[in-house]
Amino acid sequence: MNWNIITDSSCDLLPSSSPDGGIRLTSVPFTIRIGERDFVDDEHLDTMEMLSAMEQERSASHTSCPTPDAWLAQFEQADCAIAITISSQLSGSMNSAQIARELALERAPEKRIAVLDSRSTGPEIALCVEAMQGWIAQGMDFEGVVRAAERFLQKTHIAFALSSFDNLIKNGRMSRAVGFLAHKLGMWGIGAGSDEGEIAVRGKTRGPWRAIGMLIAEMQEKGFCGGRVAIDHCCNPDFAEKLRAKILEHWENARVSIHPTRGLCGYYAQRHGVIVAYALARPGQAPF
Repeated sequence: MNWNIITDSSCDLLPSSSPDGGIRLTSVPFTIRIGERDFVDDEHLDTMEMLSAMEQERSASHTSCPTPDAWLAQFEQADCAIAITISSQLSGSMNSAQIARELALERAPEKRIAVLDSRSTGPEIALCVEAMQGWIAQGMDFEGVVRAAERFLQKTHIAFALSSFDNLIKNGRMSRAVGFLAHKLGMWGIGAGSDEGEIAVRGKTRGPWRAIGMLIAEMQEKGFCGGRVAIDHCCNPDFAEKLRAKILEHWENARVSIHPTRGLCGYYAQRHGVIVAYALARPGQAPF
């Protein structure tokens, strides 16, 4: 039996496979429209080129989710397929995946296919993928992996720090005057994801160290007590490393990984933005 864990490109992990080839991680791309150019968010995307185009473009840009055909092509590649998408509150990607699932099962009813709503994006999806790979390697069956993943996503959280507000300004969510002042003052926007899968800015602070302090406070408020943390950064490895050091200072048993953003998370986080996801342990349970 072979497995295919499929994410859309809101997950910053690149395609890979287990040493024996039995567990594959694949990705279906978003398309990012900037001016008259389309950037396909696959493993060949030049993220720096996309960011530069976005920063030079005066008009608002937009994204298009993966098509059902893109999901269908991946569902057909394995006996067991589990798709995990960006929050259904933020995109139509989950709807596309569900359409593809129905088509795939019409053609091959014996296949095992599930579609999961992450109610999040980026590093939170990556944490769930990592967990699923471990459960599959341990011999858990299809239904068990799906149930465990659904429970896992209920105990993960996401927070972010933005140092650029260009997209908010271009999309009319912040005035140019306020955005200009925030940039000049070195302001950071700090936010988090809700249980429903929506994203909201919760406050602003000045300077990267205070931004790190607010992220740590957000993790403490949510009840993080150590375990897995994933940090995705958009052209800001220094901030990511400082955040990792501060997390380990507070929680010695934390295990922190760092990845650069791909196109979609880079589009939303913008240059220097950082997204952090972390898993909570249930009472009496060792942190993941």
